[in-house]
Amino acid sequence: MKKISLFAILLVWLAGAMAQNPPKREFRGAWIQCVNGQFMGMGTEQMQRLLTSQLDSLQQVGINAIIFQVRPEGDALYQSAFEPWSRYLTGKQGQAPSPMWDPLQFMIDECHRRNMELHAWINPYRARTKGTVEMASYHPAKLYPDRFIEYEGQLFFDPGQPENRKYICKVVADIVERYDVDAIHMDDYFYPYPVNGVPFNDDVTFARYGRGFADRGDWRRDNVNQLIREVQSTVRGLKPWVKFGVSPFGIWRNKKSDPEGSETNGLQNYDQLYADVLLWVNEGWVDYNIPQVYWEIGHPAADYATLVGWWAGKASNRPLFIGQDVVRTVKHADPENPSVHQLQAKMEMQRSLTAIGGSCQWPASEVVDNTGNYRTLLKQNYHQFPSLQPAFPFMDDEAPKKVRKVKVVWTEDGPVLFWTAPKAKTEMDRARQYVVYRFPKGEKVNLDDPSRIVAITSKTFLELPYQGGKQKWSYVVTALDRLHNESKPVKKSVKL
Repeated sequence: MKKISLFAILLVWLAGAMAQNPPKREFRGAWIQCVNGQFMGMGTEQMQRLLTSQLDSLQQVGINAIIFQVRPEGDALYQSAFEPWSRYLTGKQGQAPSPMWDPLQFMIDECHRRNMELHAWINPYRARTKGTVEMASYHPAKLYPDRFIEYEGQLFFDPGQPENRKYICKVVADIVERYDVDAIHMDDYFYPYPVNGVPFNDDVTFARYGRGFADRGDWRRDNVNQLIREVQSTVRGLKPWVKFGVSPFGIWRNKKSDPEGSETNGLQNYDQLYADVLLWVNEGWVDYNIPQVYWEIGHPAADYATLVGWWAGKASNRPLFIGQDVVRTVKHADPENPSVHQLQAKMEMQRSLTAIGGSCQWPASEVVDNTGNYRTLLKQNYHQFPSLQPAFPFMDDEAPKKVRKVKVVWTEDGPVLFWTAPKAKTEMDRARQYVVYRFPKGEKVNLDDPSRIVAITSKTFLELPYQGGKQKWSYVVTALDRLHNESKPVKKSVKL
């Protein structure tokens, strides 16, 4: 292992008490994937129980966004008129679940019930993985075989064909129109991960749709650029509150390839996957970015500290969150304190950089299983207080109006704080959730202190803890819209 960089040491020094003072706004996501086969062939009730238990566990540890995989290979974990049911759901592509249910709608309902966001995770180009031995007769690759390229046992929508961009946007539009998702999400698979000595055979497409490009790499990047722009435009045109985010491989380019690149030595988004993520961020074609910085601090080719610093310095034109690998984090010791693993050091580094607005955990199941005591540490040290989602002012910066008619009603079961939703003219103005703060008598109201948040809720009431009626408290209620703009506060004093 190479020596830890001066940058990493400075980050730790700068962190100070960040772990003890988590921010009020922070993206705290987790990926729930299907491609590991965890749901394959499960009955409806069994899978619903599994998902419910995972969401309960993640809610308890402060996770506020779930990224749920719904389209792994031109198929669907939802009711689609265009693509077959996924084999990762039922065990056979095209076979509907029995009893019938819609996993995407189920997850939307369950996440929103827990005041979590639901991001629908799709893979744009992959159409068949190596384990898929039988494809449904109405899979798009069966209907339009000339629009696909086989590569190393897998099948891909040809990114160079305009018909495929239109089709992918049609799939995205279908999801956004019919489901109350909070975001559309793409992971790191654009052009396929290359195999040495095996070219991706898009000669025919390049000859037909080359658009005057002399360099094949520039043309491929432009193909992906066009898709990214068109997907965002599709989403924004249908529901302006729905975000579009990506989770790319953790290296944009190495410095040896580009002076703007990172001090790393690994596969590059730009050169091997033809994904110019930095361009997408700086041009505003994506609404958030979660690079998969899955390596450890001190990795010889892709040091975590180097990469989080690089992304924070280069890609902060849009909200930036860091993809964390749970297993790799707990597998490696903290170089400064070998008696513990790297979670503390990583969180301190991340929170010391104001350009970084949160984390996403890969995979959610490892958090639920408390691998390496990871879940416990999140709950006790880093997510001990509730967190609002980061703001997206470039999408919407107008807060909802204040809540109305805040009052305490004494019921047979004790005191209940009630309020009325503010009036709204449009969906963007409508209150979606509410934040309730509590302050003891004599303490100044400080809405920047997350330790005073007692609830983030979609309900318009909150049961209060009665303790004999001798202690005075100030309760403060604010409203949040779909993009988490917060209204002005309304205060109510009560004796409990």
